[in-house]
Amino acid sequence: MPYPIENKLVVAVSSTALLDLSAEHDLYLKLGVDEFRAYQREHRKELPKPGSAFPFIERLLHLNAIYKDEHPIEVVILSRNHADAGLRVMDAVEHYKLEITRSFFLAGQLPYPYMASIGAVLYLSTNKEEVEKAVQQGFPAGYVLPCETAQATDDKQLRIAFDFDGVIASDEAEIIYKETKNLDMFHEHEKQFRDMPLRSGPLMPLLMKISEFQKLERKKAQNMKEYTQMLRIAIVTARNAPSHERMINTLASAGIDADELFLLGGIEKKRVLDVLKPHIFFDDQIGHLEPAAASTPSVHIPFGIANFGGIAKNV
Repeated sequence: MPYPIENKLVVAVSSTALLDLSAEHDLYLKLGVDEFRAYQREHRKELPKPGSAFPFIERLLHLNAIYKDEHPIEVVILSRNHADAGLRVMDAVEHYKLEITRSFFLAGQLPYPYMASIGAVLYLSTNKEEVEKAVQQGFPAGYVLPCETAQATDDKQLRIAFDFDGVIASDEAEIIYKETKNLDMFHEHEKQFRDMPLRSGPLMPLLMKISEFQKLERKKAQNMKEYTQMLRIAIVTARNAPSHERMINTLASAGIDADELFLLGGIEKKRVLDVLKPHIFFDDQIGHLEPAAASTPSVHIPFGIANFGGIAKNV
């Protein structure tokens, strides 16, 4: 029996994050909703190209093929499109062989409030303002930046990279640094509280769900010599020693053990990401993401002091 949806790892995605509908979006802004709907109907047979979130969604869904009995992944499209315009989106889903059967087409209404109804631990959208509102209301949402680099489709492994502070953990440590402007004081604070786990950030629930598959994959790799682990988790953070210990203890307290850990201490993250080649990278600071997005599908989590002066809620 398949899992009930409340037991699955559920990710919500907008149609414009999943597919490249940038030209259609420009048409909507210039000519309005009626012309946009007419265009979608008239060009239904024209296949949109994959969007920036496509590599992540495609490989996430591939986990269902590995765990056929449980079928534990669910992706739901949450779209502001009207239903008739959504037909072209669903045609593309079928063409690309994406196992997505649930879609909400909301005729201009905000999509993210429906996350709770499906138990989604992530909502990906190309609407920056919408994502900011969602995060301020406590929803785990991310703004998908444009990424023009095509990913190889023959590689089924899913590689996910996360920043730590303001993404996995809350921004409480970032607040210390922002207030003091002193790196030595930040390191001393983190050493003093190294045994006290940081509070959860907006994507901790997603990482905890994903890490359950990581543990299953590790067991398979141990028991089957030629098995390639199909899921790898990386933490790519500006932290470095001696502030590393509190971060590692925070992850351990949540039962999380990253496959790769990069303590960069100010090294540009793009340099590591270009070698690691993750299918998605989450960070709360747009300054790290804009260079990386040229070659890595990147998602901005507009959370906490780095974005709103600390007013965003912890999730």
